[in-house]
Amino acid sequence: MTDTHTQPPAPSSPRTVDWLRVESFRTREEMGAASARAIATELRERLGRQSQVRMIFAAAPSQAETLRRLREERRIDWDRVTAFHMDEYIGLPADAPQRFAHWLDAALFDHLPFTAVHRIVPEPDPAAAAKAYASHLADAPIDIVCLGIGVNGHIAFNDPPVADFQDPLDVKLVALDETCRQQQVDDQCFARYDDVPEQALTLTIPRLLRADRLFCIVPGSTKLDAIRRTLYGPIAINCPASILRQQAHCTLYLDAESDPDAER
Repeated sequence: MTDTHTQPPAPSSPRTVDWLRVESFRTREEMGAASARAIATELRERLGRQSQVRMIFAAAPSQAETLRRLREERRIDWDRVTAFHMDEYIGLPADAPQRFAHWLDAALFDHLPFTAVHRIVPEPDPAAAAKAYASHLADAPIDIVCLGIGVNGHIAFNDPPVADFQDPLDVKLVALDETCRQQQVDDQCFARYDDVPEQALTLTIPRLLRADRLFCIVPGSTKLDAIRRTLYGPIAINCPASILRQQAHCTLYLDAESDPDAER
């Protein structure tokens, strides 16, 4: 277990870009430790003043260090936390290890006594599953979202061709673009491009941004261009994550490889 009295690494270049808080760290491990500590602190504070906390988690290798550190944090009443995840492939077998629900089971859900875990199950009717999951999300406010950013700038599976900053839906069926599908191979989640599903269910951008607090964790050199466009390009759907610059309730966590302003 993590000693809650140990100070996490200090960011090397904390800054604010528009309304977005950015914290950058020398290494991926330092980023994971600091982001997990911030999430844990937020959880403890909320559980100290409310009976339940509702959280949404991203499933991706970029989140691994943060989630590993988070599950080691002490003094969190996980039995008062309800968990959701933000996207899921359509068309994989129910037992496929690439399903995001299974990835999160192994990384987090199986390790902690959550009061409830709501997994996205697209079968047998993805459209009905989207409506049902949106209903679960709407039962009460979402307190915390832990998210990442894709190499094409996507948030969840809101790739540039389907992203909508004013999306009227909370959960929707989307086609995955080529860059997104290739990322899944490059991340070693699939052996071949043709193995990556063409469709998925995803929470939409407005649904994610309505959460009270967002922690965005994005390490690695493959994300460098996406972070540069997120921070310094136009706020536009060709880089969906750029909308985070308008979110004062979001903190972006980077390592030296993903930070366009890091010294190299």
